[in-house]
Amino acid sequence: MRKTVDFLIIGSGIAGLCFALKAANYGTVCIVTKSKIDDTSTKYAQGGIAAVIYHPDTYEKHIQDTMVAGSQLSDKNIVELTIRESTARVMELVEWGVNFDKNSSGQFDLAKEGGHSEFRVLHYKDITGLEIEQKLIAAVLSHKNIEIFEEQLAVEIITQHHLGMDVNRRTPDKCCYGAYVYDTVNKTVNTILAKTTMIATGGIGNVYANTTNPQIATGDGIAMVYRAKGEVRGMEFVQFHPTSLYNPKEAPSFLITEAMRGAGAILKDMSGREFMQKYDVRGSLAPRDVVARALDNEMKICGSDHLFLDATLIKKNEIFSHFPNIYAKCLSIGIDITKNMIPVVPAAHYSCGGIATNEWGESSIQNLYASGECTSTGLHGANRLASNSLLEALVFSHRACIKAVETINTIQFREDVPDWDSSGTVNNEEMVLITSSKKELQSIMSNYVGIVRSNLRLKRAFDRLQIIYEETEQLYKKSIIIPEICELRNMINVGYLIIKNAMNRQESRGLHYSLDYPNHTEVMQKREDNL
Repeated sequence: MRKTVDFLIIGSGIAGLCFALKAANYGTVCIVTKSKIDDTSTKYAQGGIAAVIYHPDTYEKHIQDTMVAGSQLSDKNIVELTIRESTARVMELVEWGVNFDKNSSGQFDLAKEGGHSEFRVLHYKDITGLEIEQKLIAAVLSHKNIEIFEEQLAVEIITQHHLGMDVNRRTPDKCCYGAYVYDTVNKTVNTILAKTTMIATGGIGNVYANTTNPQIATGDGIAMVYRAKGEVRGMEFVQFHPTSLYNPKEAPSFLITEAMRGAGAILKDMSGREFMQKYDVRGSLAPRDVVARALDNEMKICGSDHLFLDATLIKKNEIFSHFPNIYAKCLSIGIDITKNMIPVVPAAHYSCGGIATNEWGESSIQNLYASGECTSTGLHGANRLASNSLLEALVFSHRACIKAVETINTIQFREDVPDWDSSGTVNNEEMVLITSSKKELQSIMSNYVGIVRSNLRLKRAFDRLQIIYEETEQLYKKSIIIPEICELRNMINVGYLIIKNAMNRQESRGLHYSLDYPNHTEVMQKREDNL
């Protein structure tokens, strides 16, 4: 199949769907998603979306909280424009039918999460992401200008490289003409030409062995842009959610939302004692990087593979009304959270780095935009403030559409783009090579490039990953396209970027914590020294 469209969107989470709904008023839209349209990280978001709604909250407070959480590495201009647009963007969700919880007086029932100085998190029970995803899908399905292609894996974005031109990393006028997309049902690689392409492929969690992300989160968009010589930055900042449900037999890991700690749940050690006050005056409501390192350190001290979150301090009626999904999930494995503590363990959760974009969602490649977790907008800096991610996707999909619409009528389709060339390739008869390499990659990243790092660990990870990379590239070049080999390539590219960026950051900052460059002002390092 060869198709032309005004707007091509790769990904069907909140970032892709919001862009689609806005762009569809100005041209034809095609959404490609590598699984079903609702199989996204968005639908797993429990806590909610942060926005300034009521007094005494102010934009200035939200801006300050974001800058502090980001270890002052966030772009102040980006933070300000994002927060100041938060109210308007959230109200658009309401117009699209999203039902955020309200209190008895009819006002939004706002929650407070770690790192926030005020109650500003809008939510729908403990399934906020699912509520948003369902309402956006309904709106997209009813729009006549939007086509949806499920079970379609983007293999590469199309640039001058595919036209036989010599494009190096310094070329200022790299341009995107669409994407090559693998149809997993018909097993063909199709060419989709587009005036504007939006990358909204989500996160990278499956680079690690333990993650809250769905299986589709393999860093596809980031890897494609990197291979196309686009700018990618900040990949050393991988956020590990402090509290995923400890249930080794389950993948992905079930998330225990930070909103539970906001409601009064307390982190405790294996003896049932509180410990967070040793690490931060904010206790269990400290930012995620602090909490994740604290859990990691406490588990090393006591030699355990999990700790506990005590939610018995929360009133039962609040558990049932605000956290019904978590209550039901824990009960399904024999834990009544109104009576018993929840076993928890940190898990790879969110990438603060990604495709570099400006204030309009433009990447370093012409006619290529990006939004959502696959980006580095400058909002998160060294660490994401809880519930700022859904807001970021809304704001930058909105802004990207504004910019894309300005130029859409001046862009011509590149008709000389060749179709995908699979000549000389054969069916892969060694699937074990792919699955083994994937497990090895995840082991390397989890053991050496996790919550706490060192120069030695990073060097060991780099050396081992280099071997897997070379083996996989050789296999890819001679094999007919299949999703497994494409995803493995993408995960290896992402792993490489995380390691290289971590090597280059010779300090401990936010989510990147190195034993060789400690921040001596933190109690955390004193604890590490005593191990």
